[in-house]
Parts: sequence; C-alpha cells; structure tokens
Amino acid sequence: MFFAPLPASPMAKSRIMTDRAERLYLDHNASAPLRPAAQEAMLAVMDVAGNPSSVHREGRAARAILEGARREIAGFAGVGPAHVVFTSGASEAAATLLTPNWRDGEGACRIDRLGVCVADHPALRSGGRFTEDRVERLPVDAAGRLDRAALDRWLARPGRPMLAIAAANGETGVLQDVTGLTRQVRRHGGVIVVDASQLAGRRPLAEVTASSDAVILSAHKIGGPKGIGALVLGREAFGPAPLVTGGPQETRRRAGTPAPMLAAGYAAAARDAAEELVCGERMAGMRDAFETDLMQRCAAVILGFDADRLPQTSAFQIAGQRAETVQMAADLSGIAISAGSACQSGKLGRSDALDALCQGGAALDPELGFVRASFGASTRPQDLARLLDALVALGERAGTTTTRAA
Repeated sequence: MFFAPLPASPMAKSRIMTDRAERLYLDHNASAPLRPAAQEAMLAVMDVAGNPSSVHREGRAARAILEGARREIAGFAGVGPAHVVFTSGASEAAATLLTPNWRDGEGACRIDRLGVCVADHPALRSGGRFTEDRVERLPVDAAGRLDRAALDRWLARPGRPMLAIAAANGETGVLQDVTGLTRQVRRHGGVIVVDASQLAGRRPLAEVTASSDAVILSAHKIGGPKGIGALVLGREAFGPAPLVTGGPQETRRRAGTPAPMLAAGYAAAARDAAEELVCGERMAGMRDAFETDLMQRCAAVILGFDADRLPQTSAFQIAGQRAETVQMAADLSGIAISAGSACQSGKLGRSDALDALCQGGAALDPELGFVRASFGASTRPQDLARLLDALVALGERAGTTTTRAA
C-alpha cells in the first residue's frame, strides 16, 4: 500500500531550506548538480507528445528536438551529428562498445581480445560482452597512468586487440595520454575506445574524439539529466553490433524510443559546460592551494600529485584516518565528498583503484582508502577552505598533526 508523505510544517520547511542553503556539494565527479539551463530546456519540451519515429506533426516535433540536441552534442564533441548515438548513459555505451563484434561498412570485423586499465571504472573493467578469458587488466604506475611497457607486451600477442581506457580517472582525476596510447594501439592494428565521461566539460573533447574509434559520454557528469548519455563513433561506418535490438532507432545502432526531453536537457548542459572550459586554470589554482594547505595541516598524501589531472578533482589520504570516517566527518559539517567513486563507495572492502596505485608503487595505505573532493566552475575558494577546516578539526580530534611528504 502506498502512503503519501505527511506535509511538512512551515517551520520544518524553513529548516529544510536552511539546511540545503548551508550544505556544500563537492562530489561533481559522481554527479554534477542539474544546471538551471538543462532544467529549463526539459520543461520547455516535456509536453511534446509525439514519438520521434512517428511521421505526423507531433512525431516530427519530437524528432526535431532530438536531432537538434544531437547536433549540439556533436558540436560539443567535435564531430558530425551522424557520429552521435544516444544511450541511457555511460554504462550502456560501454556495454555496447566493448564487444568482439564490430562492423566496418557492410563487412564484419572481429576483435579478438580486450585490454582495460586496472584502475578504471567497473563499466570498463568488467569487459562488456567479451568473455572473461579474453579480457586483460593492465597495470598502472604509482600515479595511475597506464603502464606503457605492459601495454606493448599485451598488444604484441596474437589476435586483433581493443584497448578501452578512461581519458580521466573519475576517482583520482589523473589523465591518460590518449593520443600516445592511440598511436601505440594503431601500430598493432588495434581499436581504441575512450571513456571521456569525466573529461567532458573539463578539457576539450575534439582531440580525443579525433584520435579514437569510439568515445563514451554521460549527461549527468556535466550537469545534465540522469538517464542519458552517448557513444560517439570516430567513423560512421565503423561501429559495434548493437546491444539493444528490436527497432531501427538511432540508425539501427540502439533500438528503443529515444527521450527528446532528456536529450534537450543534455544539449543545454553541454552548451554551458563548453563555456566553462575557460575556468579550468582558475579551478586548478584553487585545487593546488587547497592541496598545499591540506598536506601541511592534515598530514595528507595526494593521489596522482605529480601527474596531469582534472583541474577540479582532488583525491587524498589522511594519515591514520579511514576514508569512511573522513567522509562522515565532512557530511556532519554539511559538506558532501566521496570515499572513492559513487559506483564503488557502497561496497565493502578496499578500493580497486587504490590497490592498483599501490601495486604500481604509490606510497599509500590501501587499508585506509581515500576520499575525493570534486567541484565545479561555481565553487569558490572559501568553499574549499570550509572543507579544509572540517578536515583539520577531524585531525585535531584524532591527534593527527604530522606533515607527510606527497
């Protein structure tokens, strides 16, 4: 039986609004807040009743919304509209692309084996539609960058390879050299799939899409609605066998009725995110200042400190403090940060990404885990200062005051 919630009293409503106003959200890598422009774009079209596949006026109106959004996302990614296939999100895009069965024009193209980065998101590490015996999990160095020598050894094995790699690690923010990796894979006749869901809106996408066979994107990582993403093909004629079958939608690459309202919200978010690319240097400066104080005052170690990273991501470990304890202390102070990725934080046990970095030589304690603060263009220096104060207070209560080298 369904019970409607009791209406809140005026006083309770006031407290709720006050709590929301006081809370600080620093978990953009898990999901960025919905942008007002995205919300407005969805509200503007939510009454359009037609199915985009229908030929009547209502259907054509829905199709116009969908195709207009496709053009926007294509421009954001630096490709033509025909290269963009809408999906329900990045995980579906990954499951679609990670398959041995591709087509090049009218002919079948078989891919024999898949290489994935051991520190990447489970959507890549799981191997998609490859059988377990065809998946190789490749190691990383102490910063989380793919071990290029190990990649070369794997690429030299018999059979056509595919490398699936995240351009930016969602937990640490560490960037991979996608252009260099592409050259390495191409020398062995391989295929490269790049997850750019964390890179989008923080670095330009055109270089990644130009050098990859396919790219994975997600709307909610850039402040769009949840429930929509895209896969972007490097060549129209070269792509995977569809995962979702049963209809001709998305040029027969993904069956099912598309969602014009979500696509409109995604497009609006992409426009705003593209304009915020100029904020990268300012955000990196804020991150660096925060990390300098964090290391000095909280005996912290920064994951991937010496590597090229996303400008608005800081992953760190505080001496003697378990990640869950740090996250809870921040939450009690009205600040949302994460203990690893959102897809990992609900599980018991150690972080796979942290284990990978430790195996690569990082001087970290895998038992402690790590926390991540990730923010956006509207985040202010005083917001990060507030987080720092909460972490310092936690360290003072625990007696953790010794500075550690990064």
